[in-house]
Amino acid sequence: MQTKPYLTLEDLKKIAAGAEAEAKANNWAVVIAIVDDGGHLLWLQRLDGAAPASSHIAPAKAKTAALGRRETKIYEDMINNGRFSFLCAPELDGLLEGGVPIVVEGQCVGAVGVSGVKSSEDVQIAKAGIAALGL
Repeated sequence: MQTKPYLTLEDLKKIAAGAEAEAKANNWAVVIAIVDDGGHLLWLQRLDGAAPASSHIAPAKAKTAALGRRETKIYEDMINNGRFSFLCAPELDGLLEGGVPIVVEGQCVGAVGVSGVKSSEDVQIAKAGIAALGL
């Protein structure tokens, strides 16, 4: 039987702290969501001033990144380049830039989704959170 790494509560705390630090350093009010490899929500953090809609968008971005095993920007680019049929892909709701998979030992163990600022800034925050794991 094969084994694989998985996210622990301590990992979640490190990711969230790293993402929060990046957001606060830039005065960005965002929502940070962390999911497991199946897209199940493990952590949701709404910073003061973040828009209520971001509490729905961030988890959707994270879920899409985890299930697709790739950054959500890829999906957004596909749609923007005319592949509109991808809008009806099952279980993929967060087709906007801002979801980043967490890869450990070549395995996707989950993802971080951020919503609240420009998409590229959402990614910056998500990647800062992942970097806090020391990968």
